[in-house]
Amino acid sequence: MMMMMNESDQEELIEKLEIFKIKGRDKQGRKLLRIIGKYFPARIVSVEAVKKYLEERIYPRLSKKPFAVLYVHTEVDKTDNFGGISALRSIYDSIPINVRDNLHAVYFLHPCLQSRLFLATFGRFLFSGGLYGKLRYINRLDYLWEHVRRHEMEVPLPEFVYDHDEDLEYRPMMDYGLESDHRRRVYGAPTMDSPESMSMRCLT
Repeated sequence: MMMMMNESDQEELIEKLEIFKIKGRDKQGRKLLRIIGKYFPARIVSVEAVKKYLEERIYPRLSKKPFAVLYVHTEVDKTDNFGGISALRSIYDSIPINVRDNLHAVYFLHPCLQSRLFLATFGRFLFSGGLYGKLRYINRLDYLWEHVRRHEMEVPLPEFVYDHDEDLEYRPMMDYGLESDHRRRVYGAPTMDSPESMSMRCLT
């Protein structure tokens, strides 16, 4: 059985992993809150620790001026990186009103088919204040640079984001969840996902 760390240690882990980082600006000059979904350790970090971390270290820096979010969904795993719908709603509800009002856009990089279906079905019910309407799906990095200042964002993005984007260039069906995003299976041959694996691979 996995032991849960105390809240203070969980906050330090969130900081060390750089899941949330204010870095760069979009083309409108707004600060960017970059979120790396793959880095989020949902199995060992509690909702309360996340909310406290954001309240103490992130929200104060976003409370006075407009900003945007860059959420990187690349290689997110539902089991390891998604804490559940109730956790997502709880974190969203804890965002201070002034911070919510300052949020002007959410750039969602590398969405999978399941994430699109999930948000299309539940997004309007989960997120109040028009957040769903601020969502912008970004399939490729080339499209991201149309919205954010490239020279300020290239370094903060992990290498696996570029690797995945390169895979999409040669295997475009991955965009629609019709081909596995696992780069190598047996002898490096590409395989097709079964319906079961497609439905469970990612959800957020």
